[in-house]
Amino acid sequence: MKSDVEIAQEAELEPISEIADKIGLSEDDIQPSGNHKAKISYDALKRFKGKEDGKLILVTTMSPTRSGEGKTTVTIGLTQALWKLGEKATLGIREPSIGPTMGIKGGAAGGGFSQVLPMEDINLHFTGDLHAIGVAHNLLSAMINNHLHRGNELNIDSRKIVWPRVVDMNDRALRNTVVGLGGRSHGMPNENSFGITASSEVMAILCLTESITELKERLANMIIAYTHDNEPVRASDIGGTGAMAALLKHAIKPNLVQTIEGVPAFIHGGPFANIAHGTSSLISTKFGMALSDYFVTEAGFGSDLGAEKFFNIVCREGDLEPDVVVMVATVKALKRQGGVSRKNLDEENIPAMKEGLSNLSKHLENIQMFGLPVVVAINRFPEDTEAEIEYLKELCESIEVPYAVAEVFQKGGEGGIDLAEVVVEECCKENVNFSPLYSLKEDPKDKIYDISTKIYGAKEVVYTQQAERDLRRIHKIGLDELPICMVKTHYSLSDDRKLRGRPRGFEITVREVRVSAGAEFLIPMAGDITTMPGLPSRPAAEDIDIDEDGYISGLF
Repeated sequence: MKSDVEIAQEAELEPISEIADKIGLSEDDIQPSGNHKAKISYDALKRFKGKEDGKLILVTTMSPTRSGEGKTTVTIGLTQALWKLGEKATLGIREPSIGPTMGIKGGAAGGGFSQVLPMEDINLHFTGDLHAIGVAHNLLSAMINNHLHRGNELNIDSRKIVWPRVVDMNDRALRNTVVGLGGRSHGMPNENSFGITASSEVMAILCLTESITELKERLANMIIAYTHDNEPVRASDIGGTGAMAALLKHAIKPNLVQTIEGVPAFIHGGPFANIAHGTSSLISTKFGMALSDYFVTEAGFGSDLGAEKFFNIVCREGDLEPDVVVMVATVKALKRQGGVSRKNLDEENIPAMKEGLSNLSKHLENIQMFGLPVVVAINRFPEDTEAEIEYLKELCESIEVPYAVAEVFQKGGEGGIDLAEVVVEECCKENVNFSPLYSLKEDPKDKIYDISTKIYGAKEVVYTQQAERDLRRIHKIGLDELPICMVKTHYSLSDDRKLRGRPRGFEITVREVRVSAGAEFLIPMAGDITTMPGLPSRPAAEDIDIDEDGYISGLF
């Protein structure tokens, strides 16, 4: 079979104006960037605000393997299948980050015959949103250091600057840095750090805001440092938040593209789920729901990360109620959770699949904990044997959950019709009893405990001295009632990536608790996760190339 990029390059794309017309948007409603991608105008966003009547479908997965389980591919394929059934459907996914694209993941625009296009543009800079977010973030960093250099009127303790710098690349050498070296004319020396752009609070704010006015308010409220008297310093104290918002003027607008079958797709925002809240923008989700009968979106990684944050943070913020959840399950993920090593995942192993069922079952329980119906999408890979697929069907029947086999990678929308029919059937039942996991009135420790014990299955939560100090500070400045955005590994339900299946009797260790006062959530850091990933031993960048005619290869 041809590579993803080869399939994408051979596809015939429709003009973006025709894609817009399919969902009732005029040429005045879009701002094209070339022939095949466009921004949505402010006027269109305002005109459809408050009209979110479409069914909301969330796609998530069990604990993933390093190569991914095809969650984005299923999201795209399911939407194409709904279109084939005659349903007016659109989808919303996150913008790929250059770091993972050049690192371990390769492209992030779907796969096979369930891709969003133009695939190369989407994976490589796209419309410049991540660049705008990075520049806006680093403008504030520059202004903080300039303030220190100019006399430090705010009495900022340079040891307590909590605003890092960001870059959209995996670069472990930048995790801990010192800036301001070289003498007095080069600024005041202080320790600093870098995160990847997807971890920026500016990214989180962009993905949770619905207007320029709200964007400015949230940016102004960000805590960037503490004074020598331990008082918080906010971005508004430094100034420049208006300039930051100006840099984000176009980035706040959702991006419209198309799938390989000409189905409208929104791609906007890109927070990771293991270090941020892991879903595309709220503004694009609501806009898509207003324009279609079914809006399909994804949440990063498994139910323990992306889905939990979608329910507890995004749905609460946007007053959303999902209608059904699709849980992607694969043969290789079951085998991996059943103890099979990565190098042996292509070998048939029914007993390991049975062992791995505990992981899938826990993720299904997590969705049901929120009062939502769930459908298992058995995402079939070419190397899966017939015996393995049949056994996975039996496993789904044994736990009495609706399911369908999806072959959207190989067949596009046609390979997802069975799944689409089951999803529509579940949506029609209207058996939703949705509610968040915890009350915002709870103490932060109680909220963390709820997530850790109920979603992860931990027996207890342990706090370091630093985390305890952080929580006391949070209480002092009156931010106890913010929701929780946990940071942990996505490879395990626990905070230890080596614990497979459904771990029991483990503890979650919270190392520190960061504050995103602008995004309006608290960030407990669990395990050894960092907000600046590193490149793997063999980066995907080694396989990516371009020829004299501009054709790109190796991008998955």
